[in-house]
Amino acid sequence: MKRLLYLLFAFSILSCSKKEEIISPDSIYNVGSVWEKQDGSKISFIDLKGKVIVTTMIFTSCKTACPRLTAEMKKIAKEVGKVDPDNIEYLLISIDPKTDTPEVMKAYLKTHQLDEKEWMFIRSNENDTREIANIIAVKYKEISPIEFSHSNIISVYSKKGTLAYQKEGLDNNIQRTAKEIKKQLEL
Repeated sequence: MKRLLYLLFAFSILSCSKKEEIISPDSIYNVGSVWEKQDGSKISFIDLKGKVIVTTMIFTSCKTACPRLTAEMKKIAKEVGKVDPDNIEYLLISIDPKTDTPEVMKAYLKTHQLDEKEWMFIRSNENDTREIANIIAVKYKEISPIEFSHSNIISVYSKKGTLAYQKEGLDNNIQRTAKEIKKQLEL
């Protein structure tokens, strides 16, 4: 009888324990760097685990492509519709961490009317920024102390952190990106 009770107890413990999910080798969650958010707090990509992540790389002093990328991201978010912030993260990644301080990033979000419950702006050091740019396939180059030439890419990552879709260019064709985000949210 004691054995039966021990066996039942062991099964109940095993059935209640959460199975550790293995992270795919190509998941963005494997990026180990620490980033600073617009509020000055720190975050790593693993902290976004379980969310659909929509990213683009910009810099706040940009007067050409970056405002357009931000506007496209905003249109995509509108097309996707209201989503529980626990399920999605719209992520702006700075390619100019020297200029884009938390205060500057916070002001950028406010200027573009981006709700901090759904939108995050992050920065790190030059090495970490280059690493994530390589992973996302964004090329950028500083061409003056306040100007960068860069790729215009919006990426969608699954809840497992793997790349699900990329949109390159500034064409305002947001429907396909929004459709992919909705698909990833349902998975």
